[in-house]
Amino acid sequence: MFELVDQATPYLSAAVTMYGAAVLQRTEDAAVGAAVEGTASLGRRILHLVWQRRNEEGRTALESAVQTAAEEPDDANAAGALRHQLKRALREDAELVRELAALLPASGGVTVNVSGTRAIGAQYLGIAASGDNTTIHPPKQ
Repeated sequence: MFELVDQATPYLSAAVTMYGAAVLQRTEDAAVGAAVEGTASLGRRILHLVWQRRNEEGRTALESAVQTAAEEPDDANAAGALRHQLKRALREDAELVRELAALLPASGGVTVNVSGTRAIGAQYLGIAASGDNTTIHPPKQ
C-alpha cells in the first residue's frame, strides 16, 4: 500500500506545482486542462479521488496539506504532510487502494540500454570508469 504513496508522490508534486492550492477545485478550466502535462493531470485526478472518498474532517486535513505544499514547494515537511494524508486515506479505505492502483501506471523493472565500446549501464551507479589507463583517486578527507 505504501508503495502506491511513493509511486503517486511525483504526480502529487507536479499537480500542486502546476495548480497550487486550487488543485482541489472541482471544476477544471478546459484550456488549462488541455495545456497540462500528463503528470500534473494524473496528480490532480489522484487528489480528486482521495478528496471524494474523505469525510469532512479528512477533506479539511487534505486541503490544509495541499495549501501548505503549494505555499512551500521546497519544504520536505510540507510534502511529507501531503504524503501522510494520502497514507491515512489509503489505510482507511481499501477500495481507494484499488482505485489508486488502477490510476497509476504499472510499475515495472528498469530498462537500461547501452551501446558502444566500453559502455557502462546500471540502475544505480557510484563510481564508473571506462577506458585505457583510467585512474580513480580516493576522495580527500
